[in-house]
Parts: sequence; structure tokens; C-alpha cells
Amino acid sequence: MSEILIRQVTTGDLDRCFALESACYGPEGATRVKIKKRIELYPRGFLVAEKNRQVVGFVNSGSTHKEDISDEALKDMIGHDPTGDNIVIFSLAVSPQFQNRGISKKLMHGFIDTSRALNKDCILLLCKSELIPYYRQYGFIDRGQSKFKHGSLQWHEMYLSLTDHR
Repeated sequence: MSEILIRQVTTGDLDRCFALESACYGPEGATRVKIKKRIELYPRGFLVAEKNRQVVGFVNSGSTHKEDISDEALKDMIGHDPTGDNIVIFSLAVSPQFQNRGISKKLMHGFIDTSRALNKDCILLLCKSELIPYYRQYGFIDRGQSKFKHGSLQWHEMYLSLTDHR
């Protein structure tokens, strides 16, 4: 397997990132407009995994001073503040044909390192209950069920403190 490069997103990655979002999240995923806005407003919080010059995965985020991430408006970058203490993961996606090869792990480690370099205090995210063990392997702690509503699924709030490692 050739090397996976983790790098910051560029505007040229938009179409591929949207295709991956759609493949991984279906109709629940972010629209092309939302992904474009995330790339434009916060490229430092948007990493892609590249293999043979093709984007095969990504993780994107926004930044806020808030600790309550149940407001879906943040996913539209409403309230995003690049100087915020917290960084919020919106989506982590890897092409179905490249899953189970350690790419999401490389993205997560790169994202955690990037968040530290940006001097963030905490990484926050919402996930389905079956993904709690996945995020725990990186040190995330489950805060319990969120008041966030998206479809009929139950979401959990998770966080990773970065101030313990400074």
C-alpha cells in the first residue's frame, strides 16, 4: 500500500470531499455548499487523507468558545470563531473502498495534533452510540446523550481535553 499523506484541504478538493461525504453519510451528510463554506472559512481545521494524489478521506471542523454543540447552526459555520477555545468535529469520512486500512486513525491523529498546534483546549464531537468505542481509543470521554436531534437517532457528546497534554 502506498503512503497516505495527511494534509490541509485546498479549494480544489471540494468535489472529492463532497463525493466522500455523500458516500459515507448519504442524505444525512453535509451539502456541497456546506462543505465549500467549511473549506473557505476554516481550512486549518479541515484535513484530507491523500493516496496516489486522490483524496480518500477527510475530517472537518469548526471552532467555538461554546461547550454546548447541540446547535446544528454551527455545522453551517454560524457562530464559528477561529479563535474559539474548542474545536468541533463535524464529519470524519473515508472512502468505502479504503476503509479498515488505518486511514481514519491517521486522520484522527493528524487532527488531534493540528488542534494542539492551534492551541485548542478541547475537541468536541457528536456521534452515534456504536461509535463511542472508536473515539475512546483516542482518549475521548462520553458526556452522555445529547439534546441534539438529527433524524430518529440518539447522539452522544464526546470530548477530548487537550490542556492535559500541554
